[in-house]
Amino acid sequence: MPHRKRKVRKKRGSRTHGYGRVGQHRGGGQRGGHGKVGFHKHKWTYTVKYDPDRFGKHGFRPPIRREVSVINVGELDEQIDSLLGNKQAEKTKEGYSFSYCTSRLLF
Repeated sequence: MPHRKRKVRKKRGSRTHGYGRVGQHRGGGQRGGHGKVGFHKHKWTYTVKYDPDRFGKHGFRPPIRREVSVINVGELDEQIDSLLGNKQAEKTKEGYSFSYCTSRLLF
């Protein structure tokens, strides 16, 4: 841009160059924040137009598979006689204790 067409050349001697009296066009007030501030707020239209992939999940994240051990209490209730006969369960004064489980279940 040639020097003779710049605003600063045209506004020489006007003190504020058309930005008002009390410090307008100074500091960061007109900028809307530093860096990437406001892309989720007041700069949202800019984000939608020029950077639509900024937010959200990207790529494939495989699910974490955990082994779940399930104990059906209804089936235990039906099979309690055979479990006592096979010595897989024993009767205590609190209830029944099952020896084949990793933790002691009181039933």
